Amino acid sequence: ALVVMGAGFASAQSKIAHLNSQEIMEAMPSYKEAVAKLQTFEKDGYTELQAMKADFDQAVQEYTVKMQAGSMSPVIQQSNEQKLAKKEQDLMERQQSLQAEMQAYSQELNQPILEKVEKAVKIVSDRNHYDYVFDVSTLMIHNGPDITKDVIAEITKLEAAAATTPK
Repeated sequence: ALVVMGAGFASAQSKIAHLNSQEIMEAMPSYKEAVAKLQTFEKDGYTELQAMKADFDQAVQEYTVKMQAGSMSPVIQQSNEQKLAKKEQDLMERQQSLQAEMQAYSQELNQPILEKVEKAVKIVSDRNHYDYVFDVSTLMIHNGPDITKDVIAEITKLEAAAATTPK
């Protein structure tokens, strides 16, 4: 009975708060800048892939016309088929490498943002003596204090300080 009462007493002493991480991220200028950079990178990659695909499609069309005309010797036909296969392979490899680059760039852009969020949450939770802070996306019921606005205010201070600090 003492163990159960002790556990109940200890949990009653814990201070718990929640926040909305998505709202916090969307309030950050650095997050908005990172999203814009990532979208530009994605758009540039998509444009590059479209150009490669158009080049491949044109080569296939030219090959098809020559095949229908019957103007290719077996050696030339095999050479053209190898060139087409190489173009197709290059296209697929570039698509895969762009996906990997996009993921790496996203992580590179998000790392400092996540560090700022974590630092701001730590500052706010230490200031208010919270033992646990949960994101509302992981909770079904969130009746405790919402510290989202406090964290946004703290991040605003951190970003302002970072903007005035020489790099």
